[in-house]
Amino acid sequence: MSSTAQTVAISTGKLWTARIITALVVLFLLFDLIVKLLRLPVAIQATVQLGYPESAVLVIGIIELLCLITYLIPRTSVFGAILLTGYLGGAIASQFRAGNPLFSHTLFPIYIALLIWAPLFLRDERVRALIPVRK
Repeated sequence: MSSTAQTVAISTGKLWTARIITALVVLFLLFDLIVKLLRLPVAIQATVQLGYPESAVLVIGIIELLCLITYLIPRTSVFGAILLTGYLGGAIASQFRAGNPLFSHTLFPIYIALLIWAPLFLRDERVRALIPVRK
């Protein structure tokens, strides 16, 4: 099967910037999902404060893990970013419903979503074509 997508060379600076941002966001998400998978008290407490049952912590952690794995596979990275964006949308809704502060809690998932999409924008011509930026 041949690919119709054209490969466009990107600068070394953009490539390394994309790699560093990816590493940082992946480390953050790994930390977050490991805390959930291990059902640490901090994860249980935060989840319950948002109005979810204690039993939801493990399920939420598994969903986050599956989304992250999809993001880390190069062929499915854009789909993984879409899944993670949806996951983070739920986090925004939960924070908003709980009445948490806007910039530090409610919008924090948007900051993470921007960090998820930034490396794809830097290294993938298809993503850049979807989000045209004037120079």
